[in-house]
This record gives sequence, C-alpha cells and structure tokens, in this order.
Amino acid sequence: MKKWAVAATAALLLLSGCSDKEKVNGPKEPVKEVEDVVQEEVEKDLPYHYPLTGVGSETKTDGRAVAVMINNHPEARPQTGLNKADIVYELLAEGDITRFLAVFQSEKPENIGPVRSARDYYMEIAKGLDALYITHGSSMEAEQMMRQGYIDHIDGMIYDGTLFKRASYRRAPHNSYITYENILKGSKQLNYSMNQTPPPFTFLKEEEKKTVTGNEANVIKITYSAGGISNSNYVFDAATGKYKRFSDGEQTIDLDTKEPILLVNLFIVEANHQIEDEVGHKSIDLESGGNGYLFQMGKVMEVEWKNDNGLIVPVRNGEVVPFVQGKTWVSVVPTNPGLQSSVSINAK
Repeated sequence: MKKWAVAATAALLLLSGCSDKEKVNGPKEPVKEVEDVVQEEVEKDLPYHYPLTGVGSETKTDGRAVAVMINNHPEARPQTGLNKADIVYELLAEGDITRFLAVFQSEKPENIGPVRSARDYYMEIAKGLDALYITHGSSMEAEQMMRQGYIDHIDGMIYDGTLFKRASYRRAPHNSYITYENILKGSKQLNYSMNQTPPPFTFLKEEEKKTVTGNEANVIKITYSAGGISNSNYVFDAATGKYKRFSDGEQTIDLDTKEPILLVNLFIVEANHQIEDEVGHKSIDLESGGNGYLFQMGKVMEVEWKNDNGLIVPVRNGEVVPFVQGKTWVSVVPTNPGLQSSVSINAK
C-alpha cells in the first residue's frame, strides 16, 4: 500500500509540474503543415531576378547574354539548346525559312546548334540586348556591320573546326555546333567582356499571373508564307500554364535531352518585310512599331509593339504590358500581303 501511495503522489506531482510549465510557457505552437511551408517559400520575395525571364534567385543574376543564330531548316530539326534559352526570336531569313536568335543568360546549355549565318536585323536585336553574338557566316550587310565593329561576335567561318565543331550525323550547312565552354573560351581570346548584364524586361510578379486577361487562346497557328516550311503551332497546356511548340506537326524538343520547348509568353509582332534579291534575302523594319498579339496563360491580348532602346516590347494605351515570369518566344511575321502570312487563333 505504501508503494502505491508513493507512486500516486509522484504521478500527481508530475501532472502538476506539466500544468505549471504550460501556464508559464503557454500552449505549444501547432506544427505547420507541409503545404503551408511550401506556400511561404513561394511567396518569399527573392532578392534577385533574371533580366530576361523575371524569375527570382537567391544569388546574383548578372552576366552578359549570349545570342546564337540557330538553323530552322527541316534538316536541322530538332535543334540543341533551345530549351535553355530565356528568349527566342523567330524571323524569316530567306525565302520561306525562318531562323532563331536564341538568347541565353539565366541558363547555359552544354551544346548549342546547328549554328547558321547572320542577318543584319538579328544583329540589331542582339545589339539591343548587349549580347555576345554567335554566328556561322553572314549576309553581305551583316558581314560589313561586323567588320565595322557593330557588335561583339564569334564567327564559325573563322573558327570552324576549333571553337565550332561539325556533327557527323548531319550534313553541312546543318551541322555546325558550339559549346558554351567554347563561347567563353572565344570571348576570352577576343578580349570580350562577359560582365555586362542585359537591360531587363518588365514582368508581373509571380502571384500576379492569375490576373492576366484576354480572350481564350489555346491554339495558335503562325503562317509565315505560302510555302509553309516554317509554319508553327502553339498549344496551351493548362496543367503547366505553358505553351508547347510544333513545327510541321512535330513537337519542338531538344535533340540531346528530348525535353520539350515550353514558353509562358508568345509575342507575335507584325513588321514590314522587303525582299532584297532573287534568293529571298529580306530587310525587316524593327524600328517603326506596329500591331501585335501577346499570348499568356491561355489568353490573348491585342497590343502594339515598339522598339524601346533596342528592346521589342508590347504596349497598350502607351504603357508597356508586362510579361509573365518565364521563357518567351517572339515571332516576327510580315505585314506584306504578297508574303501571305497570317495568325490564326483557336482554328480547328
């Protein structure tokens, strides 16, 4: 009996102690659910943002952009490195064929290509971004501009077989590639600085993308010309909030990783094109502004575009329309009736 009395007394003292401790310290804080912790991380204001995507970062986001001329001939598809580009500009190069100016700053792909020759209007875009320009050959106008020091550049015609390598699985001129390591090596050889950061675009905050307005636009077809060799389709994926890209019915993917090219902003720009010769070389007016379409979050907004100190940006009522944070594709289509270009939205 004495043992039971001692045990009971001890239990009462223990309970009393716990009660007194709880009164002093207060009740324990409820354990946070995992979803609450994740939400706090998403909403945390990161100190740095990449200038060409608006995406936040814990570390500094400075550094020079690299703009690479990418081949879009059917024999050059699928390309390598496009999935890492912050922004891609697609314009007609000659005849019915477009080329891409793929701009890298937040991500650096191991290998990029096939690299193709320069045109003056692609160089103008790269210059506006203060980018190091990578090309393999050039038109007469572009070559003259490069000789006059218009833009820092590395040309595969000079460094073929050294900085640039030829792939054995494709035939020339669709087989020139350059690694990012060799881009940095070439910039050092040519004494080009890689420290200057490109001017930033205007972006919505991440939580503001839910406020995007416009008409429904889940499928977009871009016709560049009657030939159709470069026509492309974009399909909105509601699950990811991004657009998938297709050429000639095939989804645009990375050759090496098989990753799809996904973008959050599709910006279509209408510009005057002039055919310069029998080959189909063109001059494109990227200065005067004009009509455009901005596709975001499965919606479309009719806008205008302007050249703002070298940056092609969407505007409405005189104000710049922000991009959603993420990757952007800019397609420049002719306004000239003879080239038979068009933009179709939600076409069956």
